[in-house]
Amino acid sequence: MKGIKSLVGIFVIVFAFGVTAQARQKKNPPPPPPPAVEHSSAGNPNARNFSEFVKVGNMIYLAGKLGTDSTGKLAAGGIGPETKQTLENIKATLEKNGSSMDNVVKCTVMLADMKEWGDMNVVYNTFFRKERLPARSAFGTSGLALNGRVEIECMATLK
Repeated sequence: MKGIKSLVGIFVIVFAFGVTAQARQKKNPPPPPPPAVEHSSAGNPNARNFSEFVKVGNMIYLAGKLGTDSTGKLAAGGIGPETKQTLENIKATLEKNGSSMDNVVKCTVMLADMKEWGDMNVVYNTFFRKERLPARSAFGTSGLALNGRVEIECMATLK
């Protein structure tokens, strides 16, 4: 009888410990795993020294884009055509990777000359719906790659 009482006592202690541990786990569940990160340069032997984009969870972060055509030349005609080509390049990258211009949440615009902000802005606004304008910062630089007039980087959600 004593042996059975001892076993019952041990069972009660083990059971109580298990219930307490389960309750602790419910109060403090383990943290979720970190989101997957995908770099456009991963496994790409032709990649430059930066990723064209990086996907993290449900976000895509685009590196700065210039107004270059498929041959790598800047669009001719100044800030307006360069801005249009830049945003076409951004749109194509987003759509190829599961997003769209409607999903853009933030843009950073870099201008070679801040006096061209108004002309850039006219073209920029044609790419976004007025009720879904992304947050934006703009600043002047002392120069851009390829002597470009504008460079734009964006962050967007994935569909």
